[in-house]
Amino acid sequence: MDQFIDRLERSIVRRGTPVVVGIDPHLSMLPENILPASSAGTAPCSEGWDDRRLALAMQSFCRGVLDVVTGLVPAVKFQLAFFEQIGPAGASVLADLVQQAHRGGLLVILDGKRGDIGSTALAYAQGMLGAGSSSAWGGDALTVNPYLGDDALEPFVQTAQERHAGVFVLVKTSNPGGRVFQDLIAEGKPIYRHVAALVEQLASKHLGKCGYGDIGGVVGAVYREQLAELREAMPHTWFLVPGYGSQGARAADVAPAFDPRGRGAVINNSRAIIFAYRRREYERFGPGRWQEAVEAATRDMIAELRAETPAGRIGLE
Repeated sequence: MDQFIDRLERSIVRRGTPVVVGIDPHLSMLPENILPASSAGTAPCSEGWDDRRLALAMQSFCRGVLDVVTGLVPAVKFQLAFFEQIGPAGASVLADLVQQAHRGGLLVILDGKRGDIGSTALAYAQGMLGAGSSSAWGGDALTVNPYLGDDALEPFVQTAQERHAGVFVLVKTSNPGGRVFQDLIAEGKPIYRHVAALVEQLASKHLGKCGYGDIGGVVGAVYREQLAELREAMPHTWFLVPGYGSQGARAADVAPAFDPRGRGAVINNSRAIIFAYRRREYERFGPGRWQEAVEAATRDMIAELRAETPAGRIGLE
């Protein structure tokens, strides 16, 4: 099997886009024909809905999303917390969805932001990483928290190499509170730059044929200047860029994430795509045609990135 990063780059070229669709199935946002809402419209109706029925509703919705985006985008990102919140039934749904995504030719990023030391980190890595039969969950890549240091990253890096998988390390996150720690100055530069240097070092040790490494970085879309700064500082690191859509970032904001050939980044969009029927520009579809809204929002994002970022050069060589 080829390295993860080469499989990712090839899938991006095949689809002609770096868009990643995030599967974050907020129960309170599911269409009412899948899961009835409360009278206030802010939470699922709990009466008569046990975890098993909630899981079936979630499964139906997520399968529908995958049916739409398969063939349009190179990868999907599953936010593990939304499945874990309903217990074993949610875990079973996640396993089913990972298999469906792989059958459709999608790469799977598991967004769990795992982080621990020694044998615990190794257990996380071995459970999550490795498409096919090499792991319980079959993720092509996993997001990882670097707060515990380089020795805590090593089990993830090692397992990724053994299983032809990838790791995306949190570098500069898109949430407002991230700056509280990430922007603190240590030895003359922000902490996120220290993390960036470590991630770039790891990426450089595990380069694929495409010139990037299997160890990537999570860099939020809402900080355009830092995105450009980190692109220059991390020439061998593929970025996973959240924050597009619901968090306010647009195509122009993420343009600095790419190299001149349109490589080097995947741009994630979760709620603004999978719950597009709730947005004003797609309200014409309504809850009954929510899948059509998903497709329209996905195609619109693909077109925006193609028109306004270096990603428009993908497939032109």
